Amino acid sequence: MIIREITQEDAIELIKFQKQLDNETKFMLFEPNEREIDEIQQSKMIMSFLESNNSNIFIAESDHRIVGYLSVSGGRTKRIRHSAYIVIGILKDFTGKGMGSELFNAMEQWRLSTNIKRVELTVMTNNEFGIKLYKKMGFEIEGIKKNSMIVDDRFVDEYYMAKIY
Repeated sequence: MIIREITQEDAIELIKFQKQLDNETKFMLFEPNEREIDEIQQSKMIMSFLESNNSNIFIAESDHRIVGYLSVSGGRTKRIRHSAYIVIGILKDFTGKGMGSELFNAMEQWRLSTNIKRVELTVMTNNEFGIKLYKKMGFEIEGIKKNSMIVDDRFVDEYYMAKIY
């Protein structure tokens, strides 16, 4: 397995990965077949991350296939440029094997070259595996976002979690 920063050449593979992830888990934002993005849009999105000094995407590859990712979206305005929002996703067959920790470690190394002092995320309160990983990586629960999502026709709460440097 290789952890590296994304390139524009990864656009098609990232779309395939995200669509597979949407089908495999109910802990991500998109329902199966809801994600509508083409290679050009994905390539532009990747470029916007690469051109930013406080945003990035890290991917985990196995056999030249994306099997995990962590995106870091830095604040755009002066007051929140020190803060970044994280999204992480790992394919089911690769969970529980240390990939999440490795993706976070890659982000942490990269963060040292930025002015990011706060990273934050939201996680469904029933995602025990995710919460355990985030706590292991130094995140703390800051609050609850009530009825944040509807999954399988039921309201689901999310935790706000953050790590301050």
